[in-house]
Amino acid sequence: MNILMLSSTFPYPPTRGGTQVRTFNLLKYLSQRHSVTLATQREGDVTDAEVAGLRDCVDHLAIFERPPDSGTTGILKKIQRFGRFMQQGTPPSVLNRYSVEMQTWVDNWVEAGKCDVITCEHSVNEIYVQPHFQKQLKTIVNIHSSVYATCRNQLSTGISENSLRDRINLPLLRRYEQNYCAKFSAIVATTEEDKIQLQQFNPNSEITVIPNGVDLASFPSRTTDPGGHRLIFIGAMDNLANIDAVCFFSNEVLPEIQKLYPDTTFDIVGSHPVSEVLALDKKPGVSVVGRVPSMVKYLHQSTICVVPMRTGFGIKNKTLEAMAAGVPIVASDRGLEGLAVDGASHPLRALRANKSAEYVTAISQLFDRPHLRSQLSHNGRQLVETQFTWDIAGKSYEQVCLGREQ
Repeated sequence: MNILMLSSTFPYPPTRGGTQVRTFNLLKYLSQRHSVTLATQREGDVTDAEVAGLRDCVDHLAIFERPPDSGTTGILKKIQRFGRFMQQGTPPSVLNRYSVEMQTWVDNWVEAGKCDVITCEHSVNEIYVQPHFQKQLKTIVNIHSSVYATCRNQLSTGISENSLRDRINLPLLRRYEQNYCAKFSAIVATTEEDKIQLQQFNPNSEITVIPNGVDLASFPSRTTDPGGHRLIFIGAMDNLANIDAVCFFSNEVLPEIQKLYPDTTFDIVGSHPVSEVLALDKKPGVSVVGRVPSMVKYLHQSTICVVPMRTGFGIKNKTLEAMAAGVPIVASDRGLEGLAVDGASHPLRALRANKSAEYVTAISQLFDRPHLRSQLSHNGRQLVETQFTWDIAGKSYEQVCLGREQ
């Protein structure tokens, strides 16, 4: 097949964040078996070496400049964008990234018959797919996570950056998600929860669940348990859900653990830490590490990985990567979404916690019981090996592209 993949997020190197990891690994799998063209946007921090690295992974790479960030413009522009959202149904977050140049290129590529399938890697790219494309080729949207469900969850958990704006946006996002999904031959979600949400909007749509995966070679299981009282969180630190998670944990959970285990440390590892995260570095035991060349090295040195997410939908790459690395996990319901880790019918693969006291109990158990750490380490790795590799995800995605039922 000739596959055209659209990703306004530059998906290389695949360590930048969850969207990049999923996009790159599916692209890598498909390009081994099909002719893949990628249309993407280049942001300011993308190097020429990274462009060359990505170019080696595809048959054809079309790069467009990311439009200037209109989020910094004045109130008049913001009112105009919201007006367009009300009238046309497209959110400002999508319009902010929209490139007329990229749209023209996509239209011409499709019109020239150069692809059999077009995939949107993340729903923000749906804007480039014209409704009539569906008549001449397979159109797929790989949603990553529902924008409506994410907004609703941020409001319900109280972590919305602007609750008044989001309350106004919520019904508009519902309409938006319902409308854009109708343009696609097939919809891909990462979890059953998202599938149920999307099926309510689009009862006649073909929706396939394809979970995230892990590159097992990049995340080998650790050979020794370091012991001690070292906690770690991994993830892009300019992501709202991650920012909320580390602030909640540093402010409300860590001090309680340090009363019991005074030498406990907490490493926050991930690119682009914002000022709110950098400020946590002043707290006792907290270290804001930032972007690192090898995430797995930091994971292997840690006693426990915590995933205290209170919002954010979909299977978390950070959870799978820590499991693959053989690091015991304590995580929230959001951090464990889409994963069978506890309950009568499954081996214990992680400890669950949502409230501060529950984190203290679970982390204390793991600090005190090397055998329990070993059990979670083994079971977590086994889960990833059997259900969550990029090969498994890639095969499923290929079947969707071929138009075959899962």
